[in-house]
Amino acid sequence: MYRDPSCGCCEAWAAHMRHGEKHEVETVDHPDMASVKTEHGVPDDLRSCHTMIADGYVIEGHVPSADVERLLAERPEWVQGLAVAGMPLGSPGMEAGGRTQPYQVIAFGNGRREIFASYP
Repeated sequence: MYRDPSCGCCEAWAAHMRHGEKHEVETVDHPDMASVKTEHGVPDDLRSCHTMIADGYVIEGHVPSADVERLLAERPEWVQGLAVAGMPLGSPGMEAGGRTQPYQVIAFGNGRREIFASYP
Protein backbone atom coordinates (compact mmCIF):
# COMPACT_ATOMS: atom_id res chain seq x y z
CA MET A 1 0.00 0.00 0.00
CA TYR A 2 1.45 3.32 -1.10
CA ARG A 3 0.65 6.22 1.19
CA ASP A 4 1.58 9.79 1.85
CA PRO A 5 3.76 9.73 4.99
CA SER A 6 1.68 12.48 6.60
CA CYS A 7 -1.67 10.66 6.27
CA GLY A 8 -3.01 8.87 9.35
CA CYS A 9 -6.14 7.25 7.94
CA CYS A 10 -4.07 5.06 5.60
CA GLU A 11 -2.68 3.12 8.54
CA ALA A 12 -6.21 2.73 9.94
CA TRP A 13 -7.35 1.28 6.59
CA ALA A 14 -4.35 -1.09 6.53
CA ALA A 15 -5.35 -2.28 10.02
CA HIS A 16 -8.86 -2.96 8.66
CA MET A 17 -7.36 -5.07 5.87
CA ARG A 18 -5.16 -6.98 8.33
CA HIS A 19 -8.03 -7.67 10.76
CA GLY A 20 -8.18 -11.34 11.61
CA GLU A 21 -4.82 -11.77 9.90
CA LYS A 22 -6.58 -12.42 6.58
CA HIS A 23 -4.32 -10.12 4.58
CA GLU A 24 -0.75 -8.94 4.77
CA VAL A 25 -0.31 -5.26 3.99
CA GLU A 26 3.09 -3.72 3.48
CA THR A 27 3.05 0.07 3.64
CA VAL A 28 5.34 2.18 1.49
CA ASP A 29 5.64 5.89 2.21
CA HIS A 30 5.76 7.71 -1.11
CA PRO A 31 6.41 11.44 -1.55
CA ASP A 32 4.47 11.71 -4.85
CA MET A 33 1.18 9.84 -4.61
CA ALA A 34 -0.18 11.46 -7.79
CA SER A 35 2.52 9.70 -9.79
CA VAL A 36 1.64 6.34 -8.19
CA LYS A 37 -2.02 6.81 -9.11
CA THR A 38 -1.17 7.86 -12.66
CA GLU A 39 1.21 4.93 -13.11
CA HIS A 40 -1.53 2.49 -12.06
CA GLY A 41 -4.32 4.08 -14.10
CA VAL A 42 -6.50 5.44 -11.30
CA PRO A 43 -8.96 7.92 -12.87
CA ASP A 44 -8.61 11.44 -11.48
CA ASP A 45 -12.17 11.58 -10.12
CA LEU A 46 -11.80 8.25 -8.26
CA ARG A 47 -8.61 9.13 -6.39
CA SER A 48 -8.25 8.99 -2.63
CA CYS A 49 -5.34 9.07 -0.21
CA HIS A 50 -3.72 5.64 -0.59
CA THR A 51 -3.23 3.09 -3.37
CA MET A 52 -2.70 -0.62 -2.91
CA ILE A 53 -1.75 -3.24 -5.47
CA ALA A 54 -3.36 -6.59 -4.62
CA ASP A 55 -2.63 -9.55 -6.85
CA GLY A 56 -2.41 -7.28 -9.89
CA TYR A 57 -5.49 -5.17 -9.05
CA VAL A 58 -5.45 -1.53 -7.97
CA ILE A 59 -7.31 -0.81 -4.74
CA GLU A 60 -7.79 2.94 -4.35
CA GLY A 61 -8.89 4.48 -1.08
CA HIS A 62 -11.13 3.17 1.66
CA VAL A 63 -12.47 0.02 -0.04
CA PRO A 64 -13.91 -2.47 2.47
CA SER A 65 -11.96 -5.73 2.79
CA ALA A 66 -15.05 -7.76 1.83
CA ASP A 67 -15.10 -6.03 -1.56
CA VAL A 68 -11.39 -6.70 -2.10
CA GLU A 69 -11.99 -10.35 -1.24
CA ARG A 70 -14.93 -10.51 -3.65
CA LEU A 71 -12.83 -8.97 -6.44
CA LEU A 72 -10.04 -11.49 -5.87
CA ALA A 73 -12.54 -14.38 -5.85
CA GLU A 74 -14.56 -13.29 -8.92
CA ARG A 75 -11.70 -11.77 -10.98
CA PRO A 76 -13.79 -9.94 -13.61
CA GLU A 77 -11.62 -9.74 -16.74
CA TRP A 78 -12.28 -6.09 -17.55
CA VAL A 79 -11.63 -4.76 -14.03
CA GLN A 80 -8.33 -3.04 -13.38
CA GLY A 81 -9.26 -2.02 -9.85
CA LEU A 82 -11.70 -0.82 -7.22
CA ALA A 83 -11.97 2.69 -5.84
CA VAL A 84 -13.76 4.65 -3.15
CA ALA A 85 -13.33 8.27 -4.18
CA GLY A 86 -12.40 10.77 -1.51
CA MET A 87 -12.52 9.91 2.16
CA PRO A 88 -16.15 9.24 3.17
CA LEU A 89 -16.90 9.18 6.89
CA GLY A 90 -17.73 5.69 8.12
CA SER A 91 -15.75 3.88 5.44
CA PRO A 92 -12.95 1.58 6.73
CA GLY A 93 -10.22 3.72 8.21
CA MET A 94 -12.48 6.77 8.31
CA GLU A 95 -14.59 5.84 11.33
CA ALA A 96 -15.89 8.98 13.00
CA GLY A 97 -17.85 8.17 16.14
CA GLY A 98 -20.76 6.58 14.31
CA ARG A 99 -21.11 9.35 11.73
CA THR A 100 -21.36 8.04 8.19
CA GLN A 101 -21.65 9.28 4.64
CA PRO A 102 -23.03 7.14 1.82
CA TYR A 103 -20.42 5.93 -0.65
CA GLN A 104 -19.92 3.54 -3.51
CA VAL A 105 -17.14 1.18 -4.46
CA ILE A 106 -16.50 1.64 -8.18
CA ALA A 107 -14.95 -1.05 -10.38
CA PHE A 108 -12.94 0.52 -13.19
CA GLY A 109 -10.93 -0.64 -16.18
CA ASN A 110 -10.67 -0.48 -19.97
CA GLY A 111 -12.64 2.78 -20.07
CA ARG A 112 -15.54 1.16 -18.22
CA ARG A 113 -16.98 1.72 -14.74
CA GLU A 114 -19.59 -0.09 -12.69
CA ILE A 115 -20.86 0.18 -9.15
CA PHE A 116 -19.33 -2.80 -7.36
CA ALA A 117 -20.95 -2.11 -3.96
CA SER A 118 -23.00 0.63 -2.27
CA TYR A 119 -22.98 1.66 1.36
CA PRO A 120 -25.85 3.86 2.52
